[in-house]
Amino acid sequence: MAYQTLQQQYLQIPPVTRAYTTACVLTTAAVVRPTQPNLSFFSLSRKLSSVWRLITNFLFFGPVGFNFLFNMIFLYRYCRMLEEGSFRGRTADFVFMFLFGGLLMTIFGMFVSLVFLGQAFTIMLVYVWSRRNPNVRMNFFGLLNFQAPFLPWVLMGFSLLLGNSIIVDLLGIAVGHVYFFLEDVFPNQPGGGRWLKTPSIIKMLFDSPEEEDANYNPLPEDRPGGFAWGEGRRLEG
Repeated sequence: MAYQTLQQQYLQIPPVTRAYTTACVLTTAAVVRPTQPNLSFFSLSRKLSSVWRLITNFLFFGPVGFNFLFNMIFLYRYCRMLEEGSFRGRTADFVFMFLFGGLLMTIFGMFVSLVFLGQAFTIMLVYVWSRRNPNVRMNFFGLLNFQAPFLPWVLMGFSLLLGNSIIVDLLGIAVGHVYFFLEDVFPNQPGGGRWLKTPSIIKMLFDSPEEEDANYNPLPEDRPGGFAWGEGRRLEG
């Protein structure tokens, strides 16, 4: 019974979130040497077979420990809230955001010598969610209260306190801002337009013509995180 319940809960996770978080966990469990899944320009230039590192460097969050669990919780939560929120019924657009963000990070990551981009990708997801939910009030570890758009910066400060490089967080914020600006801001400006358009082949592969399920119960976006560091409530008015 317990197995069936877990399986049922697992299958209720939206497909993109389920696939990405599962791939992250399996990659971390399978890695023997921490240098295996990284992004290296020189290794890519030497061997065509090293192209797989372009993907796996987004799936590895380091050895299992506090940092890994912290990143996986935020990755799962905010990826799911985006997929069940502003990307509800637009799986192809969500996949395209993954591809667009991953491409920009791959390019920028080579210039700043970043070999693992999973954490930056998580920050990008958090940034996009936070900008699309500006009225949500956040609470971080019961110590700080702030509006959702400040969440990526609070996480960057937390990384700094842990002694981690903030370059990763800045990269995620920068790429998230580029996507948010091109998708949400620029099209609404005088003379603006949509520069980001999901290719039809991606829409054909991922979008379903199925009707909306009236009984669908999405993950509540007014309680981000579900933990002491991520609780929030939507402000009235």
